[in-house]
Amino acid sequence: MEYYAHSVEGKPTSEWHGLQDHLLNVASLAKKFAEAFNSGDWAYLAGLWHDLGKYSEDFQKMLRTAAGGEAHIETRPGRVDHSTAGAIHTIEKFKTAGRILSYPIAGHHAGLPDWYPDTAGRKGLEHRLQNDVLLQKVLASNIPQEIMEQSLPAQQFRTKDGHALWLRMLFSCLVDADFLDTEAFLDPEKSKARKGYPSLDELLPPFESYMTKKEAEADDTPVNKQRAEILRECLAKSAHEPAIFTLTVPTGGGKTLSSIAFALHHADKYAKRRIIYVIPYTSIIEQTADQFRQIFKDAVIEHHSNVDVSDEGQETARSRLACENWDAPIIVTTSVQFFESLFANRSSRCRKLHNIVNSIVILDEVQLLPPEYLKPILQTIKELHQNYDVTFILSTATQPAFSEHKSTDYHFEGLRNTVEIMGNPISLHEAFRRVEVHIPDDLITPRTWEGLASELTQYPSVLCIVNRRDDCRMLYELMPEGTFHLSALMCGAHRSKVIANIKQRLEDKFPTRVISTQLVEAGVDLDFPVAYRALSGLDSIAQAAGRCNREGVLEQGNVVVFVPPSKIPVGYLRQAAEIGRRMLSEKTGDLLSPERFKQFFRELYWLQGDNLDKHDILKDLETDSGLRFSFYTAAKKFKLIDDKQYAPVIVRYGEGEMLTGLLKKKGPERWLMRKLQRYVVNLPVYVHKKLHNEGAISEVHPGIFVQESGAMYHPDLGLRPDKSMIYEPDDLMC
Repeated sequence: MEYYAHSVEGKPTSEWHGLQDHLLNVASLAKKFAEAFNSGDWAYLAGLWHDLGKYSEDFQKMLRTAAGGEAHIETRPGRVDHSTAGAIHTIEKFKTAGRILSYPIAGHHAGLPDWYPDTAGRKGLEHRLQNDVLLQKVLASNIPQEIMEQSLPAQQFRTKDGHALWLRMLFSCLVDADFLDTEAFLDPEKSKARKGYPSLDELLPPFESYMTKKEAEADDTPVNKQRAEILRECLAKSAHEPAIFTLTVPTGGGKTLSSIAFALHHADKYAKRRIIYVIPYTSIIEQTADQFRQIFKDAVIEHHSNVDVSDEGQETARSRLACENWDAPIIVTTSVQFFESLFANRSSRCRKLHNIVNSIVILDEVQLLPPEYLKPILQTIKELHQNYDVTFILSTATQPAFSEHKSTDYHFEGLRNTVEIMGNPISLHEAFRRVEVHIPDDLITPRTWEGLASELTQYPSVLCIVNRRDDCRMLYELMPEGTFHLSALMCGAHRSKVIANIKQRLEDKFPTRVISTQLVEAGVDLDFPVAYRALSGLDSIAQAAGRCNREGVLEQGNVVVFVPPSKIPVGYLRQAAEIGRRMLSEKTGDLLSPERFKQFFRELYWLQGDNLDKHDILKDLETDSGLRFSFYTAAKKFKLIDDKQYAPVIVRYGEGEMLTGLLKKKGPERWLMRKLQRYVVNLPVYVHKKLHNEGAISEVHPGIFVQESGAMYHPDLGLRPDKSMIYEPDDLMC
């Protein structure tokens, strides 16, 4: 009897995907991937046994019965379990050590499981491994000895801890190899599109040419001279052996290009495979990716929810494939995508993990890492550096206190032995002092919105940053006509258009007033003569100052801190603001010096205490003698954007109107959903439910909600839930 891995619609069995070929190919490819972290033999066995269950008569019968349908028959309802048999076989062969392989094999379609039944009540791996009848059905088949008879790999994991990440890396190698071999058989043209990216050393000449031209065209100003010096220091330090580096550069210091210069030269010296540039907000990822694309052309892919697949040069068929497993040389992605993938359990999210090995990861605006996940994140950064040859660059103007700290009742392990790239961050800070920060004498009594609006109106060009979306709208409505509004109630396409307009007006010296939430504080290159900032953490005030006199054209810019009339959001933001209030009230020395940030973040982290791993994720993933992990549970917990608090709605802005119509007609096709991500706004769940009950938004497909009330999206303010019962005239026509 011949055994097959996949059927091909409308083709005879002679043209189907042979099972033995598939197992051997996946094993070889997984081994190739895992050799990068000295685990090739383990990955080989995972690949060899991952589809062992397809040798069962039940699976082959199902494949033949459904031969007229789609090739991926195993994903259909009523499928035959073909994953558990291989997982059981690993235990029978290698006892407890076999669990290393049983997790990725059992989870290569459904995702890495928990050992015990998980929080959703699903069966745990322990239970699945007891279903021995699945293996017995397989053993009744004529399976080649070269597949069944294998020895326990002699390769040892590099440290006694960190097995959870190691298992996810093996899982990544397996699922990527499985997908790629299946794709190569079923869609060879698509498979060929993956090849042809340049290596990092080939990207050095165009980068150096770009930087030479940029430096020659730059005006001879003090700021540009400092930027050139920062670049030279980065180039000099790039020869340093791989480490976890910090890059402390004031806002406007050109750290984006300087960090890429460091990374390219460091990669050239130490044979690194790719550069992964991680950005906190989708609001700035596009401008960074566009800048890189000017230099590196299509060697750059951006992987985030806001990519518009139709924009020429932004995403090609090949880059869409690379987004699935990050096999391009330069990746631009978000903190959410990067870190949630590292803690994920689903195969679609984990495919890319093995391509992080031996790379350079630049974490931009690293101070924005959420404290409630800080311990798991820092632990993973340490493991990736120590065991997977990843060089990290923690880049920011406001470097958080990640170094180890001990006291009588508190121990923060943090990151040890980090290496600062800049020779003297304090003197660099002094050289970039371009603003004066004005602190009110009274940091308790709030201003009124009316009084603040009157004061802001006195300036032809001014930026005011507030803490809340509703604050932003309220203050904007008190401002003169022509003022710009920026908040997360505007979809990505809308925000990008407004930011581009603001930049152009500032460049053309047109009067420009902007009321914004903190979304402009990280990496948005705006340059105002005056900036106002609602009371907040010291880091946020410094980031706001970075949007003021950015180019140093003025002798001095002015940053005004004010106490808003609304309450600061509870939790982390309020704690940060209270520390900021106390530190600002001292009014001694340089309020925004690097040393002040160390003090600020230390106090902030001390306040969190055990909440730096608020959800006990490290406990779910710690190694015990029985290799019992909770992968599914940890993945459910690790959500940088809490989908229990916020829910998305697709809005009728610009092209979103037409795309929503296509969604209703065609359904959620992949290309369409990626395109629609630029027209999504996240709302608090209670608001989302209210709008759904009122009919202002509708569920056009399971879990996909779209705006129905046309009046609810304002051309300046974005989505207005308070206008849900107001309709445009066209909405009332038959």
